[in-house]
Amino acid sequence: MDIFIENLADAGLSNQEIFSALEQSIISRKLSKVLLIPPDFTRYHSNAGLITNYYYNYCKNNNIEVDILPALGTHDAMTEEECLKMYGDIPFDVFLYHDWRNDIEEVGVVPKEYVNEITEGLWNRPVTCEVNKILLDSTYDLILSIGQVVPHEVIGMSNHSKNILVGCGGKQTINQSHMIGAVYGMERMMGKDHTPVRKVLDYAMTNFLSKIPLVFVLTVTTALKAEIKTHGLYIGPNRNALELAIKASQKKNIDFLEKPIETCVVYLEPEEFKSTWLGNKSIYRTRMAIKDGGELIVLAPGVKKFGEDKRIDELIRKYGYCGRLNVLKLFNNNIELQENMGVAAHLIHSSSDNRFKITYAVKNITKEEIESVNFCSADYDEMVKIYNPNRLKYGWNILENGKEVFYIPNPALGLWIDKLKFLEK
Repeated sequence: MDIFIENLADAGLSNQEIFSALEQSIISRKLSKVLLIPPDFTRYHSNAGLITNYYYNYCKNNNIEVDILPALGTHDAMTEEECLKMYGDIPFDVFLYHDWRNDIEEVGVVPKEYVNEITEGLWNRPVTCEVNKILLDSTYDLILSIGQVVPHEVIGMSNHSKNILVGCGGKQTINQSHMIGAVYGMERMMGKDHTPVRKVLDYAMTNFLSKIPLVFVLTVTTALKAEIKTHGLYIGPNRNALELAIKASQKKNIDFLEKPIETCVVYLEPEEFKSTWLGNKSIYRTRMAIKDGGELIVLAPGVKKFGEDKRIDELIRKYGYCGRLNVLKLFNNNIELQENMGVAAHLIHSSSDNRFKITYAVKNITKEEIESVNFCSADYDEMVKIYNPNRLKYGWNILENGKEVFYIPNPALGLWIDKLKFLEK
């Protein structure tokens, strides 16, 4: 049964409206064992924590066995503190860990002929599709995939099949899908449906995973003042839930600007952004709005490393954010990048190709380390004296010295585009 509710006004949906829809989605089902797949802490503002807590307590109160597998992808495992803050009173031992390198099983291969067709000849290799073995456990009566639809640099719009095949996917699927997106071009995809990466994952869902008892619970949210507002909740087993969520997210999460940004200041919440692997969303989501010759200033008090795991961190440090063409040359000549396509894709996504300056203001990485990966470095404490997150408001600001800046308190919640440039394209 499909359940779709929306309130695109600033107030959004009430918790009571959300809980009522969640109850409708599960009350008529005869269940003995349920698997919940929410996002991790890096998607805190998805409101998936509230939804996961509701489903967990419903199951426990109705004697239904329940497991929770956060869709980590390549991210660090969630800490007990993060689980408590995001999911509330759910016991920590209920949360399972997704090991993207080991706990996976191949379910099929998307043929290279199809991949070549949908990428316009830019990628002519098959895509191996893997998921966590837990999803293939036939003892689950219901698998609820929970999470936010929002513009995304790899696939165009996040969630749905991505939550399963990337969030709960294996090394080959993650690497190959990310590289397809990088080669095809993120600026051709962000904010859109039916991109090549989406088509690959949809193909896998239809052909390899159609028999698992999967229902999607998708949200569209905003949180400009750190207060989560849920504007849409879309529950159902089919793609129409995603399509409605995409339409709502395009209205709520894409900001078309009347002029390009000369200086863009982005703040990275320290609990959410601890690496440039995540923090470079500040680059992905603003690059279509920043003026040639402009500057992106990233205020990153919590960033203390580059990659989310040791191997990814090593590769980022070794090759750096050196631009699309340079990365492609390195990729063609280095087996370790070919074996870690997701890293190569990340390096491509994270460079402005010398179009604008990228300055990271940090507390926990040295100036030399930041500059070694081809970013500019600044002292965090000095920069916040000029660009104080507590004083800046979302959007355009005029500083005391008369300088105009555009401030974004959380880059993960949207996409910013220079309207004139977009229309020209």
